[in-house]
Amino acid sequence: MSTRDNGADRYFDAALAALTAVREQQAEPLRAAARLLVDAIAAGQQLFSFGASHSFILTEELVYRTGGLMIVNPVYPHGMNLMVRPMTLTSQLERVLGLGATLLAGTNIAAGDVLLLTSTSGRNAVAIDMAIAARERGVKIIGITSLAYSQSVTSRHPTGKKVLDLCDIVLDNGAPAGDAAVAFDGCPQPVGPLSTVTGVALVNALVCQVVGELLDRGIEPPVFQSANLDGGDEYNARLLAANRERIHYML
Repeated sequence: MSTRDNGADRYFDAALAALTAVREQQAEPLRAAARLLVDAIAAGQQLFSFGASHSFILTEELVYRTGGLMIVNPVYPHGMNLMVRPMTLTSQLERVLGLGATLLAGTNIAAGDVLLLTSTSGRNAVAIDMAIAARERGVKIIGITSLAYSQSVTSRHPTGKKVLDLCDIVLDNGAPAGDAAVAFDGCPQPVGPLSTVTGVALVNALVCQVVGELLDRGIEPPVFQSANLDGGDEYNARLLAANRERIHYML
């Protein structure tokens, strides 16, 4: 069988290897990130999540999702998602200086809150400016990035900083430089990106760790139940009401 015939298997192999590496190498950063979130939840603080373009998929995975924490508030990447036309505008906007700070200013994030900030390359201005603005407000930052990718490129911000330089805790999604993991002879560009697979696994593992630690502290985890289960609507309504001061995406 040629390498062109087993492309699917090669991607599964790459994804499974990356997931195994992330599980083994990110265990302690995940526990540290979970403690940060649990402390914030216990103290009545707010949680936010942001990513531009495909990095916003991780925020979408976290927000309004069965089994997900209902108090994670999305910071919307205006003009930097797949609804914008032309789609190439997303790549241009995430390089605009000051935009990240402007997006953060549109929220009520405050000192003691926690921001999950995803940027696989970690080099673009929107994520860097948001991180700088968050730090100035006394917000804690959990960054999700690729160390291999970020360390192989230069910053596009005047400070020379990257996302990994500005976070309290960094979770490495294990994606290679360029993200795509499967190379073929005759195709100059590798295919099969990994950052979404590993990133989604990281944030869901983080939620699971948070829920376990909340229970250890005697705190009812504010998580969504499926609305398609009997009693789901009532369960969700009760917890949404109990946490309404920290939930800003239902209006």
